[in-house]
Amino acid sequence: MSSSVPSDRSPPAKSKGNARWRDVVAGLINAVVSVPDGLASAALAGVNPVYGLYTSIAAPIGGSLLVSAQLMQVSTTSASALAAGQAIAGYPEAQRDQALFTLVMLIGLFLVIFGILRLGRLIRFVSHSVMTGFLIGVAVVLILDQLAPLVGFNPQGGNEIMQFIDLLAHVRQFSVPTMLTGLLALGIMMVLARTRFSQLASLAALVIPSLLVSLLGLQSVQRVADVSPIPRGIPTPALPELALLSPELILSALAIAVVIAIQGAGVSQSVENPDGSPVNPSRDMIAQGAGNLLSGLLSGIPAGGSVGQTALNVSVGARSRWAGVLGGVWMLVIVLLIPGLVSRVPMAVLAALMIVAGVSAINFREAQSIWATGGAARSSILVTFLATLVLSIPVAVSIGVLVAAVLYLMSAASDVSVRAIIPAGNGRFSEASPPARLPSNTVTVLAVYGSLYFAGARTLLEALPSPQGATRPVVVLRLRGRTRVGATLIEVLDSYADDLAEVGGRLYLSGVDAEVSAQLRRVGKLDLKEAVHIVPGSATIGASTEEAVAQANAWLGSEKNTQ
Repeated sequence: MSSSVPSDRSPPAKSKGNARWRDVVAGLINAVVSVPDGLASAALAGVNPVYGLYTSIAAPIGGSLLVSAQLMQVSTTSASALAAGQAIAGYPEAQRDQALFTLVMLIGLFLVIFGILRLGRLIRFVSHSVMTGFLIGVAVVLILDQLAPLVGFNPQGGNEIMQFIDLLAHVRQFSVPTMLTGLLALGIMMVLARTRFSQLASLAALVIPSLLVSLLGLQSVQRVADVSPIPRGIPTPALPELALLSPELILSALAIAVVIAIQGAGVSQSVENPDGSPVNPSRDMIAQGAGNLLSGLLSGIPAGGSVGQTALNVSVGARSRWAGVLGGVWMLVIVLLIPGLVSRVPMAVLAALMIVAGVSAINFREAQSIWATGGAARSSILVTFLATLVLSIPVAVSIGVLVAAVLYLMSAASDVSVRAIIPAGNGRFSEASPPARLPSNTVTVLAVYGSLYFAGARTLLEALPSPQGATRPVVVLRLRGRTRVGATLIEVLDSYADDLAEVGGRLYLSGVDAEVSAQLRRVGKLDLKEAVHIVPGSATIGASTEEAVAQANAWLGSEKNTQ
């Protein structure tokens, strides 16, 4: 059969052309919106605002070519910019820029190492509720942050919540022309989104209000040029100055890389690939690392998976990774050829675009589902969401990871149960609650469910039937499926075996994996000659337990005959 036959996922030629056009338009909008965002992020880091534009050229190109989450945008983020500014604050002003570029390349190197080591697998330990709470929190912060340019007032406050309260307290100081400009952009997007011209909604919302503001001469409406002028040209690629390396700079780069990796994993998992391919967090770490390495070479600031830019990319109809690549190319065109046109775009228009992107990034249905789950899921999403609102993003990410770790440990410790296995005849067995105290001269078969690491092993000891008051009780403990045991579990087994031995009983461990058996023998803590007996597992389910029961009954019979 000819190899030219399209696969099931191959779209017709017209659809492919339409997808390419969507990527071109999405890339252009991403580039224009990245102008003020890049300028603001660089200012947040305490360096020349133009460095943010250089990042918006390098990071999307280097990152988008490698990401597994094809629609994720690798661009400037407030979290990494703020952390970078703190990291280079101790350097003399003359060295600060070069220290920043060195820091960015170190961040990129650490992210590449994370990806090569496949540390993306660790993201599975961050619960879905924590990640959802964080992403919703970042989206809300993005929306609140864009309200100021939308209404033309600069509020005061230590975080977005306080600034929002201050904003409401000064409604009379809002700029009416600025508000009308932003509301016009919002209205255009809302109306066109419901028509067949929905793909052009964002572009129309960008162009029409900008033209009206220029034609009407509304000087009170803040434009991009009022934030910072856009210079022409890009810097020559340059390697970092190794003389500026210090333990503090390296540790700062490591910490920022961790924050970028976690935030990027959350962003990549929030969007689905148009072609249905899976997302690989480790590969996305390498992609973000490549974006930072290229950004450092071109005198840029740190970059990572951006919630706002990714939401915008999706909302404007991007269909592949080429939207991100073209975004970097468009930014290069803007910086080289037409900085004057972008400088005339009203900040209120860009704020409207980002607010729509932030709203679209909030998965209300998923949040409702998690909240309805209750318990730990409700607590984790609420704590992470509130932390993102009132604290810095790096701190919120750290709190989210801590919450996930605590919830995991609490769940592992409490989700341990012991069930008694009772023969029901005809080769069948039933489960029942184990007795509080073991019967004398009887074999009790117990099955264990749940994690037996750390506190889980301690919970097991509390759940096992007590041998006190019994004579020669025997316990067969099924360990089938346990491929490794920890030191705490070994201590628990040894303690329980000693309690059984004190009343003349024994402990049989059935279904023991070969590796676990070797581990128990190697440790040498258990009395494997008298108190504890290991029965190796087999391919036949239940065969090892039957063998253990047979050995235990034979021992009980022999003990009875010797008396």
